[in-house]
Amino acid sequence: MIKAGKVTGAALVALMVIGGGAAWARGNDRGPDFSTLDADGDGRVTQAELQAAGQARFAGVDTNGDGVLSLEELQAQGSHRAARRAAHIIERFDADGDGALSLEELPRRGGDRAERMFSRMDSDSDGAISEAEFDAARAEMRAHMKERRGGFGGDRDSN
Repeated sequence: MIKAGKVTGAALVALMVIGGGAAWARGNDRGPDFSTLDADGDGRVTQAELQAAGQARFAGVDTNGDGVLSLEELQAQGSHRAARRAAHIIERFDADGDGALSLEELPRRGGDRAERMFSRMDSDSDGAISEAEFDAARAEMRAHMKERRGGFGGDRDSN
């Protein structure tokens, strides 16, 4: 559990960023905007303003006001955000207005990029990816990620 008095400024900023900050209280999952953080409207955000926003965020999640965040409070906050995001997705992509999304209404992820990736993985060009091709592509991806991370990561599991 996190005690309100022991949360430092850096932790408050992290809590704001991870949880959507002051924007969560406004129903916005994109994170806080500058004008929200600049509480006094002077065109600058001070450490005190960041701390105040973090404390307000903490208080908003601490629904029983006991000064600590329980698993249940954090789960409830996460569920609340997920419900808002789901509603936003339906609002954005529900072309026929029936309040639900069909496969045809969902945006096609990847497009040409997904087709190029499939072609790269299908090294024998037979129109299918074998287990050996899948494993080779996975190993290549892990090596690439490890290289990007300066030699760290990429080998999380052997499955």
